[in-house]
Amino acid sequence: MSPLPLSLAALMLGAVGPVSADGPALSDVAADAIFEEAQTVCQADNGRLWGASLCGPMMLVDRTSRRVTASHADAQGNLQVRGKVFVGQLPPDAIIANTAVEWSGTRWTQLLWPLPQDESRRRTLLAHEMFHRLQPALSIAVPAESGNEHLDTLEGRYWLQLEWRALATALSAADPGAQRNAMNDALAFRAERYRRFPAAAQEEAALELNEGLAEYTGVLVGNPTPSARIEAALRGLRAHVEDRSFVRSFAYATGPAYGLLLDQVSPGWHRDLGYPARDLGSLLAERMHTTPFTDGAALRVAAARHDGLALRETEVQREQQRLAQLERNQARFVTGPVLRLDLRSMRIQFDPSNMQPLPGGGTVYPTMQLSDVWGTLTVTDGALLQNDWKAVFVQAPASGELPPQGNGWVLSLKPGWSLAPGERRGDYVLREQP
Repeated sequence: MSPLPLSLAALMLGAVGPVSADGPALSDVAADAIFEEAQTVCQADNGRLWGASLCGPMMLVDRTSRRVTASHADAQGNLQVRGKVFVGQLPPDAIIANTAVEWSGTRWTQLLWPLPQDESRRRTLLAHEMFHRLQPALSIAVPAESGNEHLDTLEGRYWLQLEWRALATALSAADPGAQRNAMNDALAFRAERYRRFPAAAQEEAALELNEGLAEYTGVLVGNPTPSARIEAALRGLRAHVEDRSFVRSFAYATGPAYGLLLDQVSPGWHRDLGYPARDLGSLLAERMHTTPFTDGAALRVAAARHDGLALRETEVQREQQRLAQLERNQARFVTGPVLRLDLRSMRIQFDPSNMQPLPGGGTVYPTMQLSDVWGTLTVTDGALLQNDWKAVFVQAPASGELPPQGNGWVLSLKPGWSLAPGERRGDYVLREQP
């Protein structure tokens, strides 16, 4: 995940999904091997994909000790040379994640140790995050990000998953005619989702042109052969079906799928994304010289080709659970007493696969770590982040005494900050001492 500007990203340092801490210790030898592998990956691309090299400073971070092992020296001299690598310590308020990050005067590709043991997954991750380090220099005009709340609804999820199934069929097809038919199905399912949710085209394009292009880069550059790239894209389509929510993770699946299909239909497409850039489905339809079909009967037939009846039954059951969770979240973060934390220069680490939109209120993050001028918030059982990124809410503590903590969260405040009563009975806010 990359940092973006204030709409979503100057606020956001990075996003990291669930990862295992099991694996070998971060030794200098192991780190140097990763740096050499990253160099091999980016040199094999040699700037062909985006017109600039993906190579650059990289740091590996031990999530427990916060020790840094880096490939380069930093501009401010906080790292010490040790053989082939540079080592140091991240400060307590620096949130760690798989991301591109500015630290100690240098722009880094930051990766959490341990990395995946599987070579394809590891090299895909390396190239994905190296893209994010390079991304600001590419001048890809990305729409402002929004919540993608529609992707947590019954219809949004249903038509998205049908699209994924059609994309998988297209990637797997050996016959050009069968592949074109499957691509037409995918485009029709996407068009139907956009028809039902008019804001979806722009909202989805924002994430698809950020994380989607990054994952496409990871798949293309990190895997050496066309068959390996297709298998990596299919793996992503299969894996993300299991995500608790699609609102922040869908583009990790669609980006490589559409990107590889566009490579077949229109090589070099990524060098002419347009201004502002559009979603990848629109680009594929344009390069195929096709218009997605919208007839209801044709859509039902197409859905049946991808086992739509069973999918809808599953999603109807999930929708009942979602509505119950919405009611619970409304009580926890809107009608009930809360602690409000105003945001000035927020950095956040979260799992993009489990977020829960709360229509009209923002998005509930079941887990997150967030830092700002007042300190660090660690959430293990839910916090509500406003859609405008100006405040985050947790359930109110039993009292305003320090140290502040409540149901599923702990707050570490910097000196000079304390809790004060809010406007409603039982609410709290943060107060900075003069």
